[in-house]
Amino acid sequence: MLFGPLLHPEILAALGKAGHHAKVLIADGNYPSSTAKGPNAVVVSLNLAPGLVTVNQVLQVLLAAKPFEAINTMGIPADDPYAGVGDPPVWNEYRQTIAAAGSPLQMQPISKWDFYEAVASRDHVLTIQTADQALWANLLLTVGVRQA
Repeated sequence: MLFGPLLHPEILAALGKAGHHAKVLIADGNYPSSTAKGPNAVVVSLNLAPGLVTVNQVLQVLLAAKPFEAINTMGIPADDPYAGVGDPPVWNEYRQTIAAAGSPLQMQPISKWDFYEAVASRDHVLTIQTADQALWANLLLTVGVRQA
C-alpha cells in the first residue's frame, strides 16, 4: 500500500524516472497531447468526462509527490480575448494550490509557441491529459532536486 495522494501506476513510474530538469505537462482538455509532445514523453489520459479531472486537481497531487523548480503557464497571445484583460481565473486557483503546498514557486508565463517548443523537447517525459475545460489551463512543471 502506498502512502500519499498519488496512486496512479503510470504516473508514479514516469515521475520516478524523471530527473532534474525533466518536464511534466498537465494538459487541459483542449491541448493536442497526442501530437504536441516530446520524443520521450509518456501520455496518461485522465480525461474521464468534461471537467473530470482538472489541471488543479492533478497539480495538488504532483506538488506532494515530487520537487519542482519551475511552473510555467502558456502565455496569452496579444490577439486573444484574454490579452490585456488579466490572468485567466484558473491561474488564481493554481497560485492558491502552490501556496497551500508550501511551495515558494511563482508561475511564469512563456509565450504560446515557446511553450509548445518546451513541450516538444527531449526533456519532456510526461503529459497528464485532463478534461479541464478552463481556458489557458495548461501547466508545464520542471523537476527540481530533492533537498532532504
